[in-house]
Amino acid sequence: MENKSYVVKLNGNGVHEKNALNGVNGKGLNDIVYPTKQKSRRQRWNIRASKMSINTLNPIRSIVDGMKLTPNPEKPMIALSIGDPTVFGNLPTDDKVLQAMKDAIDSHKYNGYAPSVGYQKSREVLANFYSCPEAPLEAEDVLLTSGCSQAIDLAITVLCNPGDNILIPCPGFSLYKTLAVSLGIQVKLYNLLPEKSWEIDLQHLESLIDDRTACLIVNNPSNPCGSVYSKEHLQDILSVASKRCLPILADEIYGDMVFPGCKYQSIASLSSDVPVLACGGLAKRWLVPGWRLGWILIHDRNQIFGKEIRQGLVKLSQRILGACTIVQGALESILNDTPQDFYQRTIRFLKSNSEICFSELSTIPGLTPVMPSGAMYLMVGIEMEHFPEFLDDVQFTEHLVTEQSVFCLPATAFEYPNYFRIVVTVPEEMMVVACGRIREFCQRHYRPRSQDSADECDMKR
Repeated sequence: MENKSYVVKLNGNGVHEKNALNGVNGKGLNDIVYPTKQKSRRQRWNIRASKMSINTLNPIRSIVDGMKLTPNPEKPMIALSIGDPTVFGNLPTDDKVLQAMKDAIDSHKYNGYAPSVGYQKSREVLANFYSCPEAPLEAEDVLLTSGCSQAIDLAITVLCNPGDNILIPCPGFSLYKTLAVSLGIQVKLYNLLPEKSWEIDLQHLESLIDDRTACLIVNNPSNPCGSVYSKEHLQDILSVASKRCLPILADEIYGDMVFPGCKYQSIASLSSDVPVLACGGLAKRWLVPGWRLGWILIHDRNQIFGKEIRQGLVKLSQRILGACTIVQGALESILNDTPQDFYQRTIRFLKSNSEICFSELSTIPGLTPVMPSGAMYLMVGIEMEHFPEFLDDVQFTEHLVTEQSVFCLPATAFEYPNYFRIVVTVPEEMMVVACGRIREFCQRHYRPRSQDSADECDMKR
């Protein structure tokens, strides 16, 4: 027999009392007998953080927060570490973009809730802006999100279950790992090749694929590398994904931010069968990261994703009611009215700063910069054997701050030790000064191999 306990609700005098409102079978509400659980053993506070929160780790924050960063008080700090193009005020967005926001506010039409996937009109505008004959889009193929970060979050979450694994680039944007690990998803790092302008090591990539591999993340143009893949390389990537029946999550937040002489192509425009969730946003190309508007473009011409993935994305979007409605209201004007000269000025500046940085650092013994082709970043290799005072890139960049007040992000944050990343959005004069300080630092600490050998001999004597 099942063992149950019950409690009988009494009136204030401790006796049954009929109520004018009758309950079930004519009994008053105060006569109803309610089942109750056995006495709980919880007699003290015991509140614990969830496993998901404990498993959430941002590598950049964990590394930077652990560094001893005490700038030289005699030199103004120059931060080449922050991927926010608005920090120094030298790269404002276009006046047309600002006016679009003002008009959206003044209209009083966008102060309420929007559908979780975004306004239908805004989705249509994005579909028209990014649609091409090779990869056509309709409004139903677009979801608006709170920045590209949420787009990536939804894409990983809809494609993967705990215990699955995803393939991410190395070096690569740290958010991929942060999101995946928090969800119980294993991360497998595929190598990029600096000697080939950070192309993917396709043989290594394919060797990582197994039955639990849920998706391949391709970041083009790249953070932190600044690389832009050729059409031929993208086709080679698609060939691997097609052969192994692997969907692609394309992080294209830097799409079209490529230097003159290079051409950007979305990977979906080259795919004949591989389904792609392409993630993007306003943050970088329009220089408004704080406006938090991103998107997912669903490319699935062969219906491999089918209804399930689309419905899954809709349900996930309903957890948080998505992108800022005012920015959605301004989106049509932002996309259609921003002059081409604005984009071109931004690109010219980024290329010029990259060339200055690459030229200056290329002549510093012990450093090996890799010239970017787009985005806002430049990666620099450190020949650590020539800097024996420092254990790794973290110590190298830490001491660079202490001595020269120049902060570059150690590439250990991107799972790629003995490199550092430079953000090239700082004003030109600041870039020149920063490069000069890096040169001074390296000249002070650089040790030629011959001198190292001589020092070892002296120590043995």
